[in-house]
Amino acid sequence: MSNPYKTCLLIDDNYIDNFVTRKVLEASNFAETIVVRQSPTEAIDSLRFGIITPDVIFLDIRMPTMSGFEFLREFDLLDIDKKNIKIFMLSSSLDPVDMKQSASNKYITQFIHKPLTLKALEELSA
Repeated sequence: MSNPYKTCLLIDDNYIDNFVTRKVLEASNFAETIVVRQSPTEAIDSLRFGIITPDVIFLDIRMPTMSGFEFLREFDLLDIDKKNIKIFMLSSSLDPVDMKQSASNKYITQFIHKPLTLKALEELSA
């Protein structure tokens, strides 16, 4: 795989998960630039002020200050061009409600179970 995306934003409060996901993304040359935000609030501010203009976002669901779904509500209110941003819900949640809510959200491209793998990335790019 050779950089299908320019900028990838990873939003997850867990340092270890971010480390693992980043390594998988780097190993696959998934994006030219990978930006990590451990706080969804920080990510919203980075998007709002044009600090980051991602092509793709990997978003966790369960985070302490703001859930992935709360992030999506805030994302919806942002005055930015969203049509070319793919969002993948990357979560360890097995809750059917989370999966159903992800499937019905207009911004979520796909729900992916943690940990992210090279095989999962290859399937996204196929």
